[in-house]
Amino acid sequence: MSSPTVSVVVPTRNRSGLLMMTLRSVLGQRGVPLEAIVVDDASSDDTPAALAAIGDERLRVIRHDTRAGVSAARNRGVEDAQGEWLAFIDDDDLWAPEKLARQIEAARDARRDWAYTGAVNILNNRIVSARRPPPPDDVVAALPHYNPIPGGGSNVVIRRPAWQQVGPFDARLNSAEDWEMSIRLARYGIPAWVCQPLVARRLHAGNLTADVAEVVRVTRLIESTHHTKVEWGRIRRWMAHSCLRAGQRRAALGQFARAAAHGEFRAVASDLYTILRSRVFGVTAPAATGASSAERAWVATAAAWLEEITGTSWLEPPGA
Repeated sequence: MSSPTVSVVVPTRNRSGLLMMTLRSVLGQRGVPLEAIVVDDASSDDTPAALAAIGDERLRVIRHDTRAGVSAARNRGVEDAQGEWLAFIDDDDLWAPEKLARQIEAARDARRDWAYTGAVNILNNRIVSARRPPPPDDVVAALPHYNPIPGGGSNVVIRRPAWQQVGPFDARLNSAEDWEMSIRLARYGIPAWVCQPLVARRLHAGNLTADVAEVVRVTRLIESTHHTKVEWGRIRRWMAHSCLRAGQRRAALGQFARAAAHGEFRAVASDLYTILRSRVFGVTAPAATGASSAERAWVATAAAWLEEITGTSWLEPPGA
């Protein structure tokens, strides 16, 4: 195999079913030579056998015999990486086929050392929400207070020299580690961006963000490490939705109440209205009636590449 332009690091633990589709989207990247480094963080399911069956020379596997955590797994993958660029994807997320090529092109054109893109959230074969990314100057201004980059740790690509200056991931963090890294990257330099939905974040009960106590812990750690004040209203709304996905309705209401107390009353009211509307009328995606034409176009773009990868339609039926 020729030298890769991008090294993609994929930390995983006990998610073989989700991981296979994630790797399909990674190995299906077009227009850029890559290697995929899966760091198996002591899985006890059939992950090793599933990986062994893939048979792609671009795929390498590193296994931890004891669990080290997602930050340590990502750092371990970087140690073996050979690419000029580094990219990370969680084992339950998906990429558009041109994701890496477009981000690297944007970064090179802008002479920047890191780049981000837009995202959608998916649940049960539906696109349930979409986030257009803010422009780079706004991202840099917002990062000390909340994470404006959609898609979690599956979004950003970084040139190796930048990583060598700001890395590694903070091993004290097993959630929000991507946010903390982006704070450091923003101090290093302004990013480039691709304003398209090129990442799909799969929402499910196993998302780590459903652990409220852990999110509070790491957020306070980020505050103290970077001497900043986060926007707790945004964080509490985010946690409320995570609790809902995990079926923790009482906890979700508590987080919504805390978000409202931190000044997010209007946003919380809008969230609750949307949730109620989805329960009563079955409206579960931004592609549904009432969405703006821009929102529909954004969702349709993501739905097209998701269907290419999965073979499944990701748009609501007409008139939903």
